[in-house]
Amino acid sequence: MSANGRVRRVVIAGGGTAGWMAAAAIARTMGRTVELTLVESDAIGTIGVGESTIPPLLTFNRLLGINEAEFMRATQATFKLGIAFDGWKEPGHSYFHSFGLTGKDHWAAGFQHFWLYGREKGHAQPYDDYCLELTAALRGRFAHLPEDRMNYAYQLDSGLYAKFLRAMAEGDGATRIEGKIAEVELDGTSGDIAALLLESGERVAGDLFLDCTGFRALLIEGALHAGFDDWTHYLPCDSAIAIQTENLRPAVPYTRAMAHDAGWQWRIPLQHRTGNGLVYCSRYLDRDAALERLLGNIEGRTLVQPNFLRFTAGARRRQWHRNCIAVGLSGGFMEPLESTSIHLIQRAVLRLIRMMPLREISGRDIDEFNDQQHADMLQIRDFLILHYKATERRDSPFWRYCSAMEIPDTLRHKIELFRETGRVFRKNEELFAENSWVQVMMGQGITPRAYHPIAGKLRDEELARLLTGIRTDVERTVATLPEHAAYVAHYCGSARVDAAA
Repeated sequence: MSANGRVRRVVIAGGGTAGWMAAAAIARTMGRTVELTLVESDAIGTIGVGESTIPPLLTFNRLLGINEAEFMRATQATFKLGIAFDGWKEPGHSYFHSFGLTGKDHWAAGFQHFWLYGREKGHAQPYDDYCLELTAALRGRFAHLPEDRMNYAYQLDSGLYAKFLRAMAEGDGATRIEGKIAEVELDGTSGDIAALLLESGERVAGDLFLDCTGFRALLIEGALHAGFDDWTHYLPCDSAIAIQTENLRPAVPYTRAMAHDAGWQWRIPLQHRTGNGLVYCSRYLDRDAALERLLGNIEGRTLVQPNFLRFTAGARRRQWHRNCIAVGLSGGFMEPLESTSIHLIQRAVLRLIRMMPLREISGRDIDEFNDQQHADMLQIRDFLILHYKATERRDSPFWRYCSAMEIPDTLRHKIELFRETGRVFRKNEELFAENSWVQVMMGQGITPRAYHPIAGKLRDEELARLLTGIRTDVERTVATLPEHAAYVAHYCGSARVDAAA
């Protein structure tokens, strides 16, 4: 602590996306009230595969005053309107989880109830036809619309994003120290972290430490032993292979998640390349076969050597422990199926800033932080499990395991409530909105047996006018949108080779 007892010295262990998101946000928000130091080593690589994001990142960037076009140019980003899921319900079947809303909700009932009632009355058009973002994505179109009507996120190069944020953070006063952490020094009296000891012999002391050391979790687990809850029994995939390829066609405004017999594969189109990866369960597929499968299902020349990853799905039991906060992979890991990795970094960083201590660290702040982080991860965990559990696939041992596995009571309740009534309830600032649950549950084959009675208030001509009006509005709007790749090139494109370096 400083002489007056204030928390002044904030030390971030590790760089990458997590470290530099934290540094940029703290430096810009807290300014001279803290002395911010980030320790990282160029010799230690980062995971660097968090390339697909979700809409809350727009809020994070806006809070930091980031110019969108400049950020997208620097990170070679494209726009993202959702995720196409191929083969999850059954081989050959596809559905789309889009951002934004489908149709128009009533305060008493979501649009799905009116759509279900309409289907009973002979209106056979797919649920997808009532969603602007979904229709635009599948037709490869995008533009910013008035009143933020188009909900979107980004597909970006996370390594370039970290580089972009580093320049911001250092410009706002953050100090970077190059070096490997050799030891974490604990205070003999309090048990808190006192300093990081580097291989060079340098000692970096601090009052508050952020662990951004990734899967290694050198501070939160290695030094403080915060504990870890293993969720592999719910999310059995434990391995991934990532590789980058050249672009062969214009980038589409969505990510693809393609199921295979032991997991799934991602494809993420950026301006300068395409990110690819195979996620799998090593109990059902070995590494060599996984690599062969990935290389056999990519498009374009490979640009890098494959990056092999091993992981355990789960969460740190205490993500703020003593004077250390885990940010990013050090706090836990859930596979990137719904692009939540960068979002969880963002949530931890903004939550910390809201709870930044003035003097001694409050135990109540720690408990509240941990409760909120844990709730976030449990809700995201349940949403991910849904994709594996609600499936009609029985064509491989992996999918037979997933279809038969026990699931948390919270998810079972949500599934059965929707199956029986068509209702979804969002709790405690839950990340995924009602429309997300509806799209994925119906996409995976769960069809409600009933709808809200308020839908039956509509006379036949009123129902037809409602449904036709929404579809017509979606069609007219999408027809005015430019091709996504052309819009990106005009808005934030760059032909500079150094931008992709």
